[in-house]
Amino acid sequence: MAFVMKCGGSTLAALPDAFFGDLRDLQESGAQPVIVHGGGPAINETLGQLGIESRFEGGLRVTDEPTLEVVEMVLAGRINKQIVRRLQQSGAKALGLSGTDGRLIEAKPVANADVVGLVGDVTGVNAELIQGIVALGYLPVIAPIGIDAAGQRYNINADTAAGAVASHLGVATMIVVTDVPGIMRTVDGEKQVLPQVSFAQIEAMIASGEIYGGMIPKVRAAMACLTGDVREVLIVDGAAPRVLSRAVNEGNLGTRIVRE
Repeated sequence: MAFVMKCGGSTLAALPDAFFGDLRDLQESGAQPVIVHGGGPAINETLGQLGIESRFEGGLRVTDEPTLEVVEMVLAGRINKQIVRRLQQSGAKALGLSGTDGRLIEAKPVANADVVGLVGDVTGVNAELIQGIVALGYLPVIAPIGIDAAGQRYNINADTAAGAVASHLGVATMIVVTDVPGIMRTVDGEKQVLPQVSFAQIEAMIASGEIYGGMIPKVRAAMACLTGDVREVLIVDGAAPRVLSRAVNEGNLGTRIVRE
């Protein structure tokens, strides 16, 4: 069974070795994991070192050509290979790819490209390439850079890319690995993880202040993954023991975000 996992680069870097061992065990048991990763904090850090300002509009990184050079260098280079190395150290077989390799992620400019620059929307995913890599026994690790027919590269939001990859692979559930156990609600003075929420419930909790601060972008990012065939997104804490095995085989942890 194939499943798509989305994780931020900084979250992945902080995960224990046991998480990668769990991925190896899943791969060896016949599951077919596909990873799509981000790397926002590492991109910000590198841009800062180079004296390039980080700017955002509506949650999207304003991307000119110099910024895109750094985005590709950090995502497809440093972060991607770091993940591949950790997987291989755990005994898994992994192969790192950028969305430009084999036209893996085809893209076009986003609607407000005049404001955000070289940011892309996904128009196609080379699912056959992903399936071929999986058939060879490798775990694909995908950096969200897109390309169009003319060869222009695009910076693609990792959540958008992950949702598109999952949808083109026909995966119904996507797992978003974060550093929180799920969406929390205070009940009788105690914080509890909500097992399932809808878009309407999330918006109401943001409006009431129950979902606040850094949790808002995490939840909105997970919602952005619900595209095409993806019916639900599961938010889990990557540091929890055997979290992926339990998510894939049992499913009774974290928070499921479902489309109405």
